[in-house]
Amino acid sequence: MSDLFPGITAHRVASSRYAANVLERAGDGEVVVFIHGNVSSSVFYQPTMLALPRDYRALAIDLRGFGESETLPVDATRGLRDFSDDVVSVLDALDVERAHVVGWSMGGGVAMQLLLDAPERVLSLTLEAPVSPYGFGGTHGADGTRNDDDGAGTGGGGANPDFVARLRAGDLTEEAPTSPRSVLRSAYVAHPDAQAEHEDAWVRSMLTTATGDDNYPGDSVASANWPGFAAGRRGVLNTMAPQHFDASGIANSPHRPPILWVHGDADVIVSDTSLFDLNHLGALGVIPGWPGADVAPAQPMKQQTRAVLARYAAAGGVVREVEIAGAGHAPHLDDASRFDAELAAHLAAASA
Repeated sequence: MSDLFPGITAHRVASSRYAANVLERAGDGEVVVFIHGNVSSSVFYQPTMLALPRDYRALAIDLRGFGESETLPVDATRGLRDFSDDVVSVLDALDVERAHVVGWSMGGGVAMQLLLDAPERVLSLTLEAPVSPYGFGGTHGADGTRNDDDGAGTGGGGANPDFVARLRAGDLTEEAPTSPRSVLRSAYVAHPDAQAEHEDAWVRSMLTTATGDDNYPGDSVASANWPGFAAGRRGVLNTMAPQHFDASGIANSPHRPPILWVHGDADVIVSDTSLFDLNHLGALGVIPGWPGADVAPAQPMKQQTRAVLARYAAAGGVVREVEIAGAGHAPHLDDASRFDAELAAHLAAASA
């Protein structure tokens, strides 16, 4: 693997579900598991792994169809469970009974699903710019009320086809706004100039994304509701459609590990005004024919996360929210020193 940082090793782990690529920073203490986001891989988490206090063992798992892991179909009707079950299978293969879990973006949703399905495995939870507990798009209100029955405007049909084509072609250029490098600079991070040293590694990580109906972005179906399509049943983006994914039940989990929620105030992906929410883009006039906020309201993603975590805290869980000024969708890159310090403090408190 060409983009390994010094101090990180890569392992091929044959779990009961798939052949996984796992990055590791050795340590003798408790395990911290990092789950990457969509259109990325574990490569993105190497600086954070290296910055952990030395008494933690850090593992970063490539999800199916990302990084150096095996590409297998994603059953979107299970929400994010294909991914969370895969993570558990890797922990089983490595004889890791319990771990601190860190999830970024889609990986935050995977982490929430893991807490729902295998709560006894989670020592603590860190949600970095996580997808809303109610999925991505197609809901409104702090309680995640569905806009319609079929999830119109969500899922695989919402991906930019030129971006998908450039992923498939391995485009390393910056020639178009839809080039992966341009998307990294405009959407992933708020301070792209600060990523110059590792930018090529980040882009190559994005380009490992397996494309197609069974992977990214997934299939779509026609809808009578605006904008004319709805989420299908296969592939990555459909896993987060509201009819397939709802992790709000973490608020009622009988096992309540401490939760750290870290997000940036300059995030354009997971936001109450997300530039990737088609309903918000319709309201801005970017997508024509928007039927109005009474029919297709934008999703208040951060409000929804805050409401679910407030219920978690009210039921006795410990929750800490950290908003990092000036950080975008990748706070661990935009303000590494702040993110690393907050994560270290969270792990220490959970381990005390």
